[in-house]
Amino acid sequence: MPPAKKRPRAYDHLRTRTAVLAQFGHVRDAVAALTPEQLARPTRLGDWTVRDLAAHVAMVLGGVGRALALPEPPGPKPGLTLLQWPPATSAYAARIAEDVEDLAAGHPDLAALYAEVEAGFLADVPGSGTGERLLTTRVGSMRLADFLVTRTVELTVHTDDLNDALGLEIPYDRQALAACVRLLADTLADRAPGGSVEVRVPPFAVVQCIGGPKHTRGTPPNVVETGALTWIRLATGRTEWARALADAEVSASGERADLAELLPLMG
Repeated sequence: MPPAKKRPRAYDHLRTRTAVLAQFGHVRDAVAALTPEQLARPTRLGDWTVRDLAAHVAMVLGGVGRALALPEPPGPKPGLTLLQWPPATSAYAARIAEDVEDLAAGHPDLAALYAEVEAGFLADVPGSGTGERLLTTRVGSMRLADFLVTRTVELTVHTDDLNDALGLEIPYDRQALAACVRLLADTLADRAPGGSVEVRVPPFAVVQCIGGPKHTRGTPPNVVETGALTWIRLATGRTEWARALADAEVSASGERADLAELLPLMG
């Protein structure tokens, strides 16, 4: 019998909304201070410059309002669950790149663009409610509350991309970082259900995964442990498993504690 999958983790809609705004604010403030030379720098995201990446961050937040402006899709259940979102994103990478290029070209004033999308978000997503409204998104229909969790992933990951490209230390909102780490950890457990390996990303997440003898008490025989940013980089393909091991950014004990074949979880 295959291992039973656990019930998806619950996220508080209003706390997630606050985290999204906080992380976007950190990026907004950093982008406002960038020079033309900094905006022209390359990033680790293919041909994207820092300007392209900054435009994409605006698109990440603006996507909430665009989805809310569309008619609500037929329900009552969403077509895409939160744990199905990470692997679904890679199929749309080319289209996203085209949209980012158009957005960056059409909005040379990034400060104005950021102000516009932030004001739209505040107007479109009230600071109350449950987030149960269904949205039509690029990858399928989703609950608003779930879609906001995906925004914490996008914003956190791209904050790290900006820091890498610019050598900055743009802050990470703790709640946004926690939601990002937990969603990616739960996606791993959903992809490889089981209880033979324990993956720890302190202080935000602990999940069990991979079929085999299940751990019940004491120290698990197979343990993977790493920090929040290293986990995010592994899960999104910014860092390879072998490199993280070699650089002592991740520890893995036990014969089953090898996640190389399961990563990345999203592109």
